[in-house]
Formats: sequence, C-alpha cells, structure tokens
Amino acid sequence: MASRPRILIWVAFFFFFEFVFCESVVDPDAPECTNRWIHIRRLPTRFNLDLLTNCSEYPVFDDFCPYLANHGLGQKTHNNSHSWYRTDPLMLELVFHRRMLEYPCLTSDPSAADAIFLPYYGGIDAIRYLFGPEVNSSFEHGLELYEFLQQDSPEVWSRNGGHDHFTVLARPAWDFSQSLDNDPPIWGTSFLELPEFYNITVLTLESRPWPWQEQAIPYPTSFHPVSLVLLDSWVQRVRRSRRTTLMLFAGGGGTSLLPNIRRSIRSECENSSNSENSTRIAGGYSKLCYIVDCSNGICEHDPIRYMKPMLQASFCLQPPGDTPTRRSTFDGILAGCIPVFFEDLTAKSQYGWHLPREEFGEFSVFIPKEDVVFGGQRILDVLMGIPRAEVRRMREKVMELMPKILYRKHGSSLGLRTRKDAFDIAVDGTIDRIKSRLEKVSLQ
Repeated sequence: MASRPRILIWVAFFFFFEFVFCESVVDPDAPECTNRWIHIRRLPTRFNLDLLTNCSEYPVFDDFCPYLANHGLGQKTHNNSHSWYRTDPLMLELVFHRRMLEYPCLTSDPSAADAIFLPYYGGIDAIRYLFGPEVNSSFEHGLELYEFLQQDSPEVWSRNGGHDHFTVLARPAWDFSQSLDNDPPIWGTSFLELPEFYNITVLTLESRPWPWQEQAIPYPTSFHPVSLVLLDSWVQRVRRSRRTTLMLFAGGGGTSLLPNIRRSIRSECENSSNSENSTRIAGGYSKLCYIVDCSNGICEHDPIRYMKPMLQASFCLQPPGDTPTRRSTFDGILAGCIPVFFEDLTAKSQYGWHLPREEFGEFSVFIPKEDVVFGGQRILDVLMGIPRAEVRRMREKVMELMPKILYRKHGSSLGLRTRKDAFDIAVDGTIDRIKSRLEKVSLQ
C-alpha cells in the first residue's frame, strides 16, 4: 500500500506540474489552436487532490492507494514493463487531469478560452455518498462545487451559464443519476440531476441514452504506451497472434437459475466442450469457446490473466452486466478480438466519438440477447457462419480502432502524439459539442 508521505509527495509534484503547464501558453496566434483554447479552472484541493490523501480510509470500499502511482495509471504489471500497468477505471479522473496539463492550447485567461475544464474528481468524491455515512445526503453531491463556482470569479461561469464547462466522472452515469425526489435515497448520487449542472458537458465511462450533456468515453485499459515504437510493436504482436479459439468470454456471473445472456453464454460454452471431443472443429480452431472466470474482481488489476487468452480468440463476447458496458469491451479491441454485442446500448449508442455508429458492422457482430436467451439462437452458429476472409477484414478494422480507445502515457514521444488517442478524441469532441451548444443558445 502506498504510504501517506509518498502520496503527499505525489500531490505536491502534481501541483508543480499544474503551475508550470497552466501558466505556459503557446503563441496566441498559433493556427492549430484557433477555436481550441482550453482554460483549466483552479479548484481548491478539497475537490481533487485532497481526496487522494485518504485513499485507504474510505468506508466499505477497497484501498485504492496502489492505483495512484504514475499519475493514476497504477503500478507496472512487472518491473521491466514500459507500457502495461494495473490501471483502475476510477483513476481516469487523475489520468485525464494529468493529460490536460500537456494539452498544447492551454490559456490562463478564461475569457479567451473556448472551453473550461473542471478538474473535479467527482467519481472519488462520490464514494462517501455511495458507500459512506453520507449516503442519505447523496442529493447534495456537487452543491459545494457549484457554490464555489458562483463565489470565485463568478463571471467565468455566468459568461455562458456553464455551457462552456466540462468535467470527467470516472463512473457510469447511472451512479450519478438518482432522482432528487427519492426518499429514502436509493443507489447513486444526484450530481447529474442537479439543475445547476444541466448545462455542462460531462464525460463518463458510460452514458444514459437521453441527456444531451453526457458523453461516454472509453474505459481505460492497462496499456499506456509512451512511444510510437511501443504502440506499433503491440499492433504487430496482435496481428501475428494465432487465433486458435473461436469465441471467448472474460467475466463473471451467469450462475443464476434465472434466464439471462450470461447464463446462456456459459451454458453454450460448456456444451461446446463436449462437442469438441467428438466433432472436428471447422475453420482451423482448436477450441470453440473459452471462459476466463473473472468472478469477484480477480481480473480487474491483472491484465495478464485475460489479455493472453484474448490474443488467441477471434471473437470476444461482450454481454451487459450490472450496466450495459464493460471495460472488457476495450480490452478485447486492444487484443484484436472482434467484439460481439448483444444490445445496442453496450457500445453503439454510447461511444460515437471513438466507435463511429456507421462503422459498427465493419468491426463487430450483433446478436440480440432475446434471440439467444429466449429464441434458441446459438452464438456459435452465427460466428462460425462468418467467412474467414470477412473475419480477417473485421480484425484489421479492430486494429485500426486500437489507438483511438487507449490512453497513452503522459510525457509520450512526439511521434506517438501524431496518433489521436482516447483523450485527444474526447477533447476534440467536447470542444465541438460546446461550440455547437453555444451556437444554439445564442439563437434562443
């Protein structure tokens, strides 16, 4: 576990970076920054860095101190690793904040900014409402931040009524969407239900289908290359990998007696093992189905456990669970494993910036879960019916998407910065959305 002194040193180091980068502005006439200027709002540390110093003391929640290392990327998977880390999705707020400090078009003048970033660690701050003694006050989550924005340089907020502000919440939007009218409160805080924040753009790990201000961005994987050589090396490894398994499911669940998609997957996979012993498998596969049991979170910070099997599989099954999407969706893409979706909300209706809706048929397979659970449709029949040449084309498309869904390491090489990653695409999309929103507001 990371010690408190080490955490405080890390926080002080972060402060130094924030001061240096936020006060350094490139040429205001730089053409690449036209309409792309961002101002990072200076927030009191109680809204971000102070929340990290208690990383081992949040009630009814795992100690997340080890995952603060490397500015939120976590500890390396092994000492010689240059790209692989034990990354926790909750740390995306830190990762995003650190990367924002390297954004080439920062301005210290909020009036000159096209967008304003709020470095609020809302997902971490939410822990006290979700699991702690303040669970009955979850409707208050965000009010303290709003009060600060009204009191400190109120003209920054009032200029556009918050429409030009954006932040990152490293949890599914469902965790922040409890109705203000629930009494007693149920799961979640009410951050996204507060009228005070209706105008800001919120980047979440998963978004709901209706609110305009939410936008889902990829779950962070464990792969964070620092150079173009390391990225290209991984792409070549993925391309050379022998796909000896037709389909793979990495996850938990499926043991309930009630009919559901995970239970159907487990049942079909177990039955396929029997047929492998008596029937020659078509298509050159030595195994029809393989399950990586990730029950009880054992895979969460151990990418080796699931990445190696994913590299050997042609298709990775991505059924919904407690929420529609899974981090495994992006782990599978990183392994060149073609995703198989069972409902549109898993990815198609959420991640349009990173996974274009019109291209889903080129890199994924869709099988309605109702057809599998209640209609008797066998997943294996669908996948085995796809010609090998089509499978190869789909895998090449998946590999094209790989740089777009990973978060490269901060301080990366100039060569790697020429490839837009998940962060770059998220920032571009945010600025475009804010611009469009401000144009609509001006016409009202």
